[in-house]
Amino acid sequence: MTKIKFCGMRRVEDILTANELEPDYIGFVFYPHSSRFISEDKARRLKSRLSSAIKAVGVFVNEDFNNVKSLLDEGVIDIAQLHGTEDEEYISKLRLQTGKPVIKAFKIRTEQDVREVNECPSDLVLLDSGQGSGKVFDWTLLKNVERPYFLAGGLSPLNVADAVRTIRPFAVDVSSGIETGSSKDKNKMALFIEAVRKEDAI
Repeated sequence: MTKIKFCGMRRVEDILTANELEPDYIGFVFYPHSSRFISEDKARRLKSRLSSAIKAVGVFVNEDFNNVKSLLDEGVIDIAQLHGTEDEEYISKLRLQTGKPVIKAFKIRTEQDVREVNECPSDLVLLDSGQGSGKVFDWTLLKNVERPYFLAGGLSPLNVADAVRTIRPFAVDVSSGIETGSSKDKNKMALFIEAVRKEDAI
């Protein structure tokens, strides 16, 4: 079964909808320059309302190591997702000191990018066209990926079934594709879940 991640959660109603629809993961964005940024205090409050069956992922870009470690240790997040230039030492140290999984994000534009994906010491990887660009990239570049991955970049209820059917990712990650304006849309969230699960059932 393809796992599902709703990223960029910012409101209580987003969390309540997630509890109802049961994706596998939700994401909190701790990058201050993102339009979906939330504070650590707000993430704590939202996490307290989140179903224990859903894992909370913290999204960071070159964040201070101790800040990420603290959020993992406190249980505000269950997994760290790194989008910056964090190196192998940073990733390995975070895994070792917290015992929690780490996802490293990669921008996929060339075959060389895929080689770096295969060599990364993170538990999982996320493959995107850019840092939350919301654009689909050339999925044929992923044919040589040798490990489970989250597929991100321009996914929506309209194309996610094609992604699942075509390349069978470990998980699909969506943010802008389940929004209307700048807020999560319950109907689009439900349609996204339905599209993935229907394709998995075939």
